[in-house]
Amino acid sequence: MSYQAYQTASARTEDPRSTEYRLMGQVTRALMEIKDAGPGEIRKRAEALDWNRRVWSAFAADCASPDNALPDSLRASIISLAIFISKETSLAMRGEGDVDTLIDLNRTIMQGLAPQASAAG
Repeated sequence: MSYQAYQTASARTEDPRSTEYRLMGQVTRALMEIKDAGPGEIRKRAEALDWNRRVWSAFAADCASPDNALPDSLRASIISLAIFISKETSLAMRGEGDVDTLIDLNRTIMQGLAPQASAAG
């Protein structure tokens, strides 16, 4: 089975939480790769930062939907975090912000999304 076929099969069988975890891992890895990017890698830096902002914008839009089943307080927190991330991303794009802050926030969210190990009995 090819890698692409495996990815397609995996994506079809994973739950939304696992999909979000995988996506956050991919975008966080992209941020880590540009953390120390030199001046010649402006495009790569902008693309990674924009991708992270778009992911968080999608999370915020989903949380703003009346069909979202998350508790209201959690939805509000995610929307607030998305706004903060958008502002931090703008600073980072201008070279005034710290990519580490975005990476740390993504990792924190990933911890909450991580598959929980079943308790051994």
